[in-house]
Amino acid sequence: MEQRSAPWRIHFFQRHARDDAAQSVPGRDFLERCPVAARIAAVLKAVAEAPPNAFGGGGYWEAMHGTMAGYYEVRVDGRDRRHYRLFCLLEREGARLGLGGPSIVVITGLEKPFRTRLSERDYACVRLLGDEYRLRVPRSVLR
Repeated sequence: MEQRSAPWRIHFFQRHARDDAAQSVPGRDFLERCPVAARIAAVLKAVAEAPPNAFGGGGYWEAMHGTMAGYYEVRVDGRDRRHYRLFCLLEREGARLGLGGPSIVVITGLEKPFRTRLSERDYACVRLLGDEYRLRVPRSVLR
């Protein structure tokens, strides 16, 4: 009988007061206005339970490449085939970083019209938030 590993934790990056006085939570803010948030949350939960390295997500969970190497995205389409993307980082050593164990950390989300690409500037904004997240130990996440 195959033994399953414990589900990974899911955390939302929270901006630090030194970087954002409001201490916004970009991923949560995106989901609060996203019309397909429930579907995105279901994918995220399935990935965490699989766990991420074993998830066969049929295009809903993808490792990114190029300038976004190291990031993962949840990919869901909405009305009029509008594309919604949730950008995440994996923290295999989450316990050492104050996350309680292996974790998926939601950084932010973006949307785009059908058959378009996000710009390098869009990706640069995601990476900036990811860099800010990685600056601190313990990691700055919504508690």
